[in-house]
Amino acid sequence: QVQLVESGGGLVQPGGSLRLSCAASGFIFSHYAMSWYRQAPGEERELVADISRGGILKKYSDAVKGRFSISRENAKDTVYLQMNSLKPEDTGVYYCYANSRDSYVVVRDYWGQGTQVTVSS
Repeated sequence: QVQLVESGGGLVQPGGSLRLSCAASGFIFSHYAMSWYRQAPGEERELVADISRGGILKKYSDAVKGRFSISRENAKDTVYLQMNSLKPEDTGVYYCYANSRDSYVVVRDYWGQGTQVTVSS
């Protein structure tokens, strides 16, 4: 069985930091690109960050670029999201996402259950 389990969410004040983790199991982690998405109540789910299979290529949404950093540790089957200078607009449920591709087409993908991040004073 495939599992993606997020952790590290919580309540933080504006300007603070959090580090999210996503522990993967049930598939060959290093064969999958990984992403973080987030979703606020009543809002569309949006892509926050992507990281390639080997951890070399990374991309970020304009909203978080310069503040967030994605990384992975393939030996531990874990992907991370370091979030700094947090703003109230960053509040939402953060989801871990795994996908494999063949000729640029996604052929396998998996979602975690999400972890809540609340930025408020």
